[in-house]
Amino acid sequence: MENYLPLSYLNAWEYCPRRFYLEYVLGEFQANEHIILGTHLHRNIDEDAIRQEGDTRIYQQQWVWSDRLQVSGVIDAVEETHGQLVPLEYKKGKMANHLSDHFQLCAAALCLEERLGRAIAYGEIFYHANRRRQRVKFTEELRQATEEAIASAQQSVTGAMPPPIDHQKKCQSCSLLGICLPFEVRQLRLEA
Repeated sequence: MENYLPLSYLNAWEYCPRRFYLEYVLGEFQANEHIILGTHLHRNIDEDAIRQEGDTRIYQQQWVWSDRLQVSGVIDAVEETHGQLVPLEYKKGKMANHLSDHFQLCAAALCLEERLGRAIAYGEIFYHANRRRQRVKFTEELRQATEEAIASAQQSVTGAMPPPIDHQKKCQSCSLLGICLPFEVRQLRLEA
């Protein structure tokens, strides 16, 4: 599983292919307030545990992988109620349709399905800023888009570094802003 794509990097790929390349291929890392807050908020769920809440058994920090897709990683939690599995991810931000979060969650579900031979209809993302869960249905479209993102990310590893994306808000929030230099690189490309 050494060459399997970590699920968290699938999230980075969808957020920005250049960020993915800098982190995964080149090993660059820089913490900012978003990463520090996310790490702080995960402190209560970042331990391997099994607990029971009513009819629901919660498996925290579960290692999952798919030999078919060559992805692996740790999912924050898997809830099991009356035999139904619901993968659960915790995110610091606000509830929205963040495709990067949906891909990460769906990929974890695909891993669970392969390992357990059971269908999983949906997962949930707990957004700390809203203190609410968002249900993500694992539609055929989402499954296909997730598998395509996995293949694209894996393929990009042997290619050239992607150019900066044109998304000012994402770039300004990115911890790798000072390493990526997206505004400067775009300006140099315009001048060339």
